[in-house]
This record gives sequence, C-alpha cells and structure tokens, in this order.
Amino acid sequence: MTQQIPSTEPELAGVRNFRDVGGLPTVDGRRVRHGVLFRSGHLAHATEEDAAFLDSLGLHTIFDFRNAADQRLEGPDVELPGVRNVNLPLSDPADGAEFWKMVRDGDLEQLRGVLADGKAANRMISSYRMIIRDRTAEHSQVLRSLAEDSVPALMHCAAGKDRAGLSIAVTLLAVGVERDAILSDYLESNATHRRYKVHRSGDSGSAYSPEVMDLLSPLFDARAEYLTAAFETIEETWGGVDSYLRQGLGVTPETRDRLRDRLLD
Repeated sequence: MTQQIPSTEPELAGVRNFRDVGGLPTVDGRRVRHGVLFRSGHLAHATEEDAAFLDSLGLHTIFDFRNAADQRLEGPDVELPGVRNVNLPLSDPADGAEFWKMVRDGDLEQLRGVLADGKAANRMISSYRMIIRDRTAEHSQVLRSLAEDSVPALMHCAAGKDRAGLSIAVTLLAVGVERDAILSDYLESNATHRRYKVHRSGDSGSAYSPEVMDLLSPLFDARAEYLTAAFETIEETWGGVDSYLRQGLGVTPETRDRLRDRLLD
C-alpha cells in the first residue's frame, strides 16, 4: 500500500524543486494519487535529513534524466537503500558540457551573442521539441516501467524543470490529466525557493550583473511557451496524444490502463 505523505511541502536543504504531483485532476474526474509520483532537481547535494525524508517516501525507482556532463558538474545522486536508480539521459553530453561552460564562464559579449534578442528562449523551445520528437525510446521506457512496478517514483534532472518537467508531462498526459493542470504544475518551478542556483566563475559583481542574469534567465525559467511547444510537437508529428503514445512510444491501451490504476485515485 502506497504511503500517504503530508500535503505540506517539505523543506529540503540540498534538493531543489521537490514536489508531489498528487492531486492533479484528470479529464474524467479522477485525480493523481498522492505519494506515487514525485519530481525534483538533482539529489547529489542531499543532506542526511533530506535523504531520510526521501527514504521515508518508500520510493521504488528514481529516474535521473541528467547526462554525463550534468553528473560531472553536480555529482552522483545520494544513494537510498533499496531504491532502483535508472539513468536515462534526455540530452547529449556534448550539449550539456557546452551549456554549463556558457553558464559558468561566458562573458557578457559571449552571452549577448548566444542568448540575446530571443535566442535563449528559442534555444529552449528547440530543446523541448527535440526531446519530444527524438527521445521516444526513453519516454516509452519510463511509462512501461511505471505501469509495471516502478511506483512510487521520483523523476529528476539537474534543475527539475525541463527534462524532468517533460517526462512528468508525458506521464500525466498518458493518464489523462488536464492540460491546464499539467501546465500549472510545470510553472511551479518558477518559485524562488525552487529555482536552480546559478553558479558563475569568479565572485566579482560583473559575473552576476543584472544584464548577465537577465540573459541567463530564459534558460532557468519555466515558461508556458516551452511546454506549449512540446504539446504542439506532439500534435504536429503524431496528430494527437493518443497517436503519440501508441505510435511514438509504443504504449498500448492496456499499459495506459495499468498506469491509471497505479497513479490515479
């Protein structure tokens, strides 16, 4: 029997953007069960108290969507006894290395050239579209695993916003959660206490100047236009969610029924 956790959000010292997605409504009047599906940023800096809380959730599987560059930067996840850790990179290591080098070391002129005039937001939109279009095998594995035995589950990437956000969104689409509810949950990553802490090389004021942080902001925002681009890619490529799940991910109606049984009240 799945453990029910308090509805109040815990204060985790070393894990950003943690939340239970329980309570979200489906189009047929059901709700996501509390205590079965969680999301967060990486677990590499979890304190002993954080680890004890995570252990209390009775997790079966942790899905880590970081690539090798992310893991080198932050470190491996804290180990939780008896929990299966599944690493499914949703972006390429080369892209990750380039991204983090720009965030850490890019000077103002470089950041202007790469990110100004809408280029940062367009970069994010392209990334969301690519993940939906090209990472079908990974998302198929996630849904099949959840349907079989992998709950309670925690999904995370580095910030818990983009790759984890898309994987959570795909999962919620599969069980029929309302689009507006999926978007609202996604946008919660913008709360100040949830956001990824940007680390820049050097400690001078110029490294964190208002212009620099403004240029970087679209990379660390959860924006409706990003998730909308993912939804549009599903429609444009497969003609709708049902075809995306069936043709793109190979998820049968029977698997979706098992998902609903495991994730919904």
